[in-house]
Amino acid sequence: MVALLLVAVSLGFSNFAAAMGIGVTGIDGRTRLRVGVIFGAFEAGMPIIGLLLGHSLASTLGHAAHWIGAGLLIATGLYALAQTLRGRNSRQPGDLAVETETSRSIGQVLVTGLALSIDNLAVGFALGTYRISVVVAATVIGAVSVALSLLGLELGSRIGSRAGSRGDLISGIVLIGVGIAVATGVI
Repeated sequence: MVALLLVAVSLGFSNFAAAMGIGVTGIDGRTRLRVGVIFGAFEAGMPIIGLLLGHSLASTLGHAAHWIGAGLLIATGLYALAQTLRGRNSRQPGDLAVETETSRSIGQVLVTGLALSIDNLAVGFALGTYRISVVVAATVIGAVSVALSLLGLELGSRIGSRAGSRGDLISGIVLIGVGIAVATGVI
């Protein structure tokens, strides 16, 4: 069980960093809940999918998952930077584009959650070699992920309140940094 907790915390650190980047932009309670649930669901679900896919796919996808996740995170960060630099994120409340921004932010959170959890497929492959209940493993990994994501959002929010209008730029840079850290194996 201690090993499972250590794995869950190590997997959750990337969520912590990405959530911190999201929190810098300034978030409300609804967004906190959305990020926590989406990140937790992906973190808990990917090991199960990995276990179900089996060991035959592990050698093929295992190494590539690392690079796919890193690439998606960097792309999400670059997209956030491009949107900020173009001024699209500075729309005033009541604009006709509010619905589009809301759906885009959900899409960005989904892509980020997916990118952060792709390497968890390999964890699922590994779980198949241990005598750990998949349900227990998914629950522990998901709970730790939600906790670290919420902690990252809170810390990011506090930094963002001090960063002011630069919060969106910081968010994009943090996501790119997390992607590079995943690519280099730091996270």
